[in-house]
Amino acid sequence: MSGFVFGEKPIQIAGGDGVHLHSESGAEFLDFGASYACAPAGHCHPDVVDAVQSQAADLLYVQGSYPTATRTALYDRLAALGPGDCSNVWLCNSGTEANEAALKFARHATGCEKVVAAKRAFHGRTLGALAATWKSEYREGFAVPEHVEFVDYGDPEALRAAVDDETAAVLLEPIQGEGGVHPAPEGYLQTAREVCDETGAALVLDEIQTGLGRTGSLWACERAGVEPDALTVAKGLGSGLPIAATLVADWLAEDAGNHGSTFSGGPVPCAAALATLDVIEDEDLAANAADVGGYLRDELAALPVRDVRGAGLMLGVEVKRGANRALRDLAMDHGVLALPAGRTVVRLLPPLTVDESHADEVVGALEAVL
Repeated sequence: MSGFVFGEKPIQIAGGDGVHLHSESGAEFLDFGASYACAPAGHCHPDVVDAVQSQAADLLYVQGSYPTATRTALYDRLAALGPGDCSNVWLCNSGTEANEAALKFARHATGCEKVVAAKRAFHGRTLGALAATWKSEYREGFAVPEHVEFVDYGDPEALRAAVDDETAAVLLEPIQGEGGVHPAPEGYLQTAREVCDETGAALVLDEIQTGLGRTGSLWACERAGVEPDALTVAKGLGSGLPIAATLVADWLAEDAGNHGSTFSGGPVPCAAALATLDVIEDEDLAANAADVGGYLRDELAALPVRDVRGAGLMLGVEVKRGANRALRDLAMDHGVLALPAGRTVVRLLPPLTVDESHADEVVGALEAVL
């Protein structure tokens, strides 16, 4: 039985260019979902395509214990970009693997097992990351490991009460994505930093959706002025090729334990990641996300919706009827692709290359749908 994991949409995608996708039938779609933020530089950016093709012609793959120039360059680049002391790099293939690694490193370095995570959180679908994912339908029937305590997201006192000397890690998203696009309230991440300093736990920030310029700065934690002990990044890092990273501080790297992966830092995904980071920097896409995102948020707020929240080009629009129906009508009647974030939230995660004309197109389509 093919496709038994994913429910398939009635649009067969044949190609992509910039902020648009094209179907087999020739229809064009403005992509304001970017496959869950996987195309920050837009679809098939020529610099990324050239880097991938060039690397593929030289070397498709060699295991991570053999140094390659491309992998080493990505190690150095991510080490330089990591916030604070997060200059040690573990490469893997997906966000859930990056979170798994962060939790393993924290548990080994602290000698503790307990993890404190937030209600509404989503951190992945492998067992360790799934244990820190709140939604019961993701967890049911999978014998998920224990030792995770969930607290209300944004409640500093609940966080203080939960984190103790037996806590290995506090795992948080600076803006909850799957949970409805909820930004951390002012001061919340600072409280997380303080309680981790007091107890010796590692502060792990999941920037798998918020990172790489999406919220208006390279990392969302920079906007809060908080430096984590570990930061995870994935999705858009390789412009859609499978690559992710866990960036960790020295004290975690020095006692991280035994961890490995066959496909850690494959040369082709590393080439895609380097080119993607170049585009994000050279085209100043974080600033564009801040500018266009601010404009889009203001325009959306004028629509008959319950709420608009988020930062930069990570926005959630809470609608007055089911989000799935709105998403269907946006796609089929207006050629706009977006995402759900719960039953009533339309989530917008477009390529960071969109401009105000694209924002106007989305606002007009959403106004018609509502």
